[in-house]
Amino acid sequence: MPQPLSGLLVLDFTTLLPGPLATLMLAEAGAEVIKIERPGGDELRGYAPRLGRDSAAFALLNRGKRSLVLDLKSPEDQARLAPLLARADILVEQFRPGVMERLGLGYAAVRARNPRIVYCSISGYGQSGPRAGEAGHDLNYIGTTGLLALNPGPPDRPTVPPALVADIGGGSFPAVINILLALRRRDQSGEGAHLDIAMADAMFTFAWHALAAGQATGRYPRPGDAQLAGGSPRYQLYPTRDGALVACAALEQRFWLAFCTAIGLAPALIDDAADAAATCAAVGRLIAARTADEWGPILAAADCCATLVASLEEAVCDPHFVARGLFAHRVRGSDGTSMTALPLPIAPAFRDGTPDKASPSLGTWRSHIGGEEP
Repeated sequence: MPQPLSGLLVLDFTTLLPGPLATLMLAEAGAEVIKIERPGGDELRGYAPRLGRDSAAFALLNRGKRSLVLDLKSPEDQARLAPLLARADILVEQFRPGVMERLGLGYAAVRARNPRIVYCSISGYGQSGPRAGEAGHDLNYIGTTGLLALNPGPPDRPTVPPALVADIGGGSFPAVINILLALRRRDQSGEGAHLDIAMADAMFTFAWHALAAGQATGRYPRPGDAQLAGGSPRYQLYPTRDGALVACAALEQRFWLAFCTAIGLAPALIDDAADAAATCAAVGRLIAARTADEWGPILAAADCCATLVASLEEAVCDPHFVARGLFAHRVRGSDGTSMTALPLPIAPAFRDGTPDKASPSLGTWRSHIGGEEP
């Protein structure tokens, strides 16, 4: 059975993380992705550590794509690009607003050549609005939208979040979702679309619980107050005696009661609505009295939404994730060495089943007038 996106051509003008991850998902679902790179290549190629000549991070995000080097300010290279623009189904770009227009490659210009194209622009703050031209990265986007303030850590030890929520949850995933929606509408109307994906916009989606509380009560949660951001003993991280962490997410009453029974919490403190701080402190003392090895089987037997926090090294060896095939795909570097490909949220039935694919060496796809490929 063919893959869902087989036969579709994607021109990828993006670098670093948000756009490349989006086009990686399109490639894994069967699309042909040509990565348009400036002379010298994507900046990410030069990062450490390496897999062959390029960075391991570049290899993970660009598996199965092909690379075409173009100087977009050169009339000769613009002429090489023209036949690809005429037949492309999807174009993804990640420049600051206005850059593609200045290059003569804005949506209006491309649409005039190819009315069916789905043109996706990924930026920090969108194509319009007072912040549209402002520079930023993930930490800025979660900071300006109030998401980071829900729990930035103690004032004397603020914590940088471990995940690039804006890049992936505000850039890559919305881009793929809206590209697929635009393709579906194109099936109905024959017309393409211009998609304005602002990474900052979706951060309000991630703050759904705090937005609900703030609008319903007139008081928005302060740092650490929100139930899902450290304000509840039921949704909390508790250190063990040997420095590991128990992730307690026993929100529902049945899970909370099972957790309290498993750790031996005093009955007077089980009602956390009476004094949440006292309950949290008491739970913390109990968890700190035993090691992770002691707590593991106790919490597993209780089946109460409380688990030990695993290191990434431990997690990739977890028999559950291995059994689900998350690490079954491989990506090869330029020297033939390989590593596990990036797990992606694509159903196995839709994902490219080729177990071992390469990341693109710089400029290995050559487009001439007419789109000829050697």
